[in-house]
Amino acid sequence: MVMKRKPTFISLFAGCGGSSLGYRWAGYKELLAIEWDDNAAETFKLNFPDIPIWKKDVRKVTGNEILDFCNIKKGELDLLDASPPCQGFSTAGKRQVTDPRNDLFKEFIRLIKELEPKVFVMENVSGLIKGKMKGRFIEIMKELKGLPYQVKCKLMNAMYYNVPQSRARLIWIATRKDISKEPSYPVLNEKFITVKVAFQKVINEKWELDWVNHIRQSTIYPRICKMKPGECYDKYSPNGSGFTLRRIKFNEPSSTISRTVNHSASSDGLLHPKENRKLTISEIKALHSYPSEFKTQGDFRGQWAVIGNSVPPKFMEAIATTIRQQVFDQ
Repeated sequence: MVMKRKPTFISLFAGCGGSSLGYRWAGYKELLAIEWDDNAAETFKLNFPDIPIWKKDVRKVTGNEILDFCNIKKGELDLLDASPPCQGFSTAGKRQVTDPRNDLFKEFIRLIKELEPKVFVMENVSGLIKGKMKGRFIEIMKELKGLPYQVKCKLMNAMYYNVPQSRARLIWIATRKDISKEPSYPVLNEKFITVKVAFQKVINEKWELDWVNHIRQSTIYPRICKMKPGECYDKYSPNGSGFTLRRIKFNEPSSTISRTVNHSASSDGLLHPKENRKLTISEIKALHSYPSEFKTQGDFRGQWAVIGNSVPPKFMEAIATTIRQQVFDQ
């Protein structure tokens, strides 16, 4: 039996490695990861000790540096992946059109031109096509379609791709025009993985349970005890606030896990379906489709941030597998 060649890829804005894990599961070989955040980069190193990672600002990285380091020529890289920071676009944030992080997609475009990969993939929040951000989306599409690539963009929800979490994201896939295959997306799976199934193998550690159980000492604790699965805290709040604190359901995928968690007694975040507390790190890892052996480090908030800010690996595995089958295995 002849083994098929592993397609090569490079990950920009690699985070803690959610995309990288998905590509690995899909049979790709990662040549380099680039990530500027300390905690994300260190978490990446814990889980991918065999993959070189540059802790650098992408704006200060050139295509020639990447080509020389990876010992490849322009046009030889199979796939370039990127998940530019999305806080300026996200409906969970302040949605500032002028947020400087909104322009990082231009650095991705610059590196596409300098590397000329056969395929590129970009992930970002659904807020980019909503309200005042639509103009930025049009600008991004115009610039991408000005490249010598066949470009498609699709709004996808991770819960249809083996992730026990409802998480809508925009996914761009593009193939270089000298490649005959047009961009292809995976077929969705309407059989969801529920929170209950995801939690079956979760073993919470004492330190994380201690952190989330601090809520018992707060003024909101008697009210959250009344909340039923699917309900938000604003129903019980004396001033009607707290619509961002929700109790998830056992028989459905989880609500979206955001990148931030405040203290355990704050009126935001996700509550356990049955227990009167917020979710643990082990639980959100399961809901994000990470295996239990995936390592995180730092304090509770730091570990939550790298998971909540990452691409669910099972989601990227589905995307990467389809690209491999349609483009690289032919």
